Amino acid sequence: MLMTRASEYAILSLIILAKADKPLDVDTLSRELDISKSFLAKILQALARKGILNSFKGVNGGFELARLSSEITMLEVMEAAEGKSPAVFSCSPSLEDCPSHKAMSCGIWPFLNRLQGKVDAFLGTLTLEAILEE
Repeated sequence: MLMTRASEYAILSLIILAKADKPLDVDTLSRELDISKSFLAKILQALARKGILNSFKGVNGGFELARLSSEITMLEVMEAAEGKSPAVFSCSPSLEDCPSHKAMSCGIWPFLNRLQGKVDAFLGTLTLEAILEE
């Protein structure tokens, strides 16, 4: 479940906004990405609440990056878009919070937990700037 449409649309929107020379509104972004305006608006507002985007109201309103692309990590983008940390697996990252209460005897939990840590570390160092350079 690592990357849902919300994360995908958040990243695609940030790429467009990083290349823009002025704030862009939801209508423009939704047309360019060919996605639902209402769904995109929710994603962009979540990004603004987390300090990734600046939001401007009014006729010339829209969204722009709140920080340099080198300061925006994919981990924080995905956390903002999803409303939680992106998960490689549906198990809890904590033995104590295991929904089945069998974490102590689960043979795969330690591996999945290490994998989640590596994914989080990678996403925490992968910046928007790096994506723009590819």
